[in-house]
Amino acid sequence: MAIAAFTSRHRYALIEIGTTVLILLAVWAVMDNVDSYVTRPVGDILARFQEAWLFANVMSDVVPSLIRLATGYGAAVVVGVAGGVLLGLSPALRMMAQPTVSFLRSMPAVALIPPTIVLFGIDTTQKAFVIAFMCCWPILLNTADGVAELDGTVRSTARAYGIRGLDRLRFVVLPAAAPRIFAGMRMSLSWALLLLVVSEMIGSTNGVGHFIIQAQFSFALDNMWAGILLLGMMGYVLNASLVMIERRVLRWHVSTRTARG
Repeated sequence: MAIAAFTSRHRYALIEIGTTVLILLAVWAVMDNVDSYVTRPVGDILARFQEAWLFANVMSDVVPSLIRLATGYGAAVVVGVAGGVLLGLSPALRMMAQPTVSFLRSMPAVALIPPTIVLFGIDTTQKAFVIAFMCCWPILLNTADGVAELDGTVRSTARAYGIRGLDRLRFVVLPAAAPRIFAGMRMSLSWALLLLVVSEMIGSTNGVGHFIIQAQFSFALDNMWAGILLLGMMGYVLNASLVMIERRVLRWHVSTRTARG
């Protein structure tokens, strides 16, 4: 059985890698053979990628972007989980907060960038605030749903064993809501990267988004595509890292065990 599971995992990994390689080769062929001022030969893009990101512009652009992303996304996770737990534990509070939450989460993210620039300037605080404000809502709502849907048997068992206060939150509520929390975190992570790039394009003096928009304005297409390639790699690595953390934290969960098997 272990050998069968091992073979199955490797088969799916080979399918995933093989499909990705085929898609990349197809994109390579198209970009090398299409005569357009927008596209560039993939060889030139890879050469520029090596010059810019291995490692000339890492400290000046990549590190500031990662700091902004980590700060904003981390704040969104903290606020979203804390707020979601409160709303999930109190139906009355959730009902009162629902109109406000619906109004705030419906605001267009791009529309918030000009007023936040006025309030905070164009430094890290402004980018982190935009990311945190827009990314906390999926986490908050998923957490609230996970806490509110806590099984009645689990509640009764915790009450029977006298598990109350912080112990109930730590050992009962949060583990039960953890799958929903991670679902919200995965959803918010893609938003965080998007908002980071947009905020750096509109108002910034460094960062990957600033690098890309400056390359576009100066018609340095190799730089532009190299920056886009870097963003794709960043998104893939960040998502894969979050999935690994989720599988480790939720290794007890049925859906995680099924996916691993």
